Formats: sequence, C-alpha cells, structure tokens
Amino acid sequence: MHSKKDIIKIINILKDFYPDARCSLNFQTPFELLVATILSAQCTDERVNKTTPLIFCNYSTPLDFVNIELSELEELVHPCGFYKNKAKNIKSCAEKIINDYNGIVPNNINDLLTLPGVGKKNSKCCDVRSFWYCPRNCYRYTCQKNFKPYWTFK
Repeated sequence: MHSKKDIIKIINILKDFYPDARCSLNFQTPFELLVATILSAQCTDERVNKTTPLIFCNYSTPLDFVNIELSELEELVHPCGFYKNKAKNIKSCAEKIINDYNGIVPNNINDLLTLPGVGKKNSKCCDVRSFWYCPRNCYRYTCQKNFKPYWTFK
C-alpha cells in the first residue's frame, strides 16, 4: 500500500506526463456519465458522443429513464449497437438508483457494481470522473489538471 505522499507524487508525475488527459465521453452529471459508459460497451466513444445529445436533451435523470417506454429507449440507443440489452440495462439501472439510492448515483465502486449493465471498467470510470477517486489504471484517461467535481457542473 502506498502512502498518501507517494500517491500525490504519482499523480503529479502522471499529470506532467499526460497534461491533456481527459474523459472522451461527453456528460454533465454522474448519471449521464453512467449512461454513456453503458452505451460505450462494444462501441466507440465517438459514436456514443453522437448519440447521447439526442438522448440527454429529453432524458437526463434516473426518473426520466424510469418513465420512458423501453421501445423508445431502444430506438434512441440503437446507433450504439446491442440496443435491446443496453436499453434494458439503462432502464433497470435507473430503477435501481431510484429505489435503492434515492435517485443519486452511488459514489463507490462496490455500489456501482450492483447496478444493471455496470461492470468493473465502467464503475471505475464513473467513480474516477464523478467522485474524484483515481485508481491507477484509469488516471490517464479521466483526470485532468482543471478537473471540476460533479457538483460544480451547471
């Protein structure tokens, strides 16, 4: 286990080595990032970023996704492939967030892993970017010098 001092040193080295590192998915809230990571399975981030604006302009909260018809959600996520499973998982994920987490995306990996459609990779990316916990294997993809925690997004 590394000390806090060692971790800060490692983070600073990574910031110097990858000064422009940032998340390639576009999002405004932790829930939008969660949806985007579910859509990104077997799909390019570029395709996800072309698809999510059409989704998030009308549906951006867990409650919005609970209330959408599954067939309409399938149509919206169709460009990202595997649309039936992705739509089902996004809707189930939103329901679990509403029922088990009072409508708030959980802020730790263990709870994120209980959500339908969320695996280790997307749980770490959501945890990193939304809640500023940086595991070593996600740092260069998600953290940046001018990082804004999720609660500062407007």
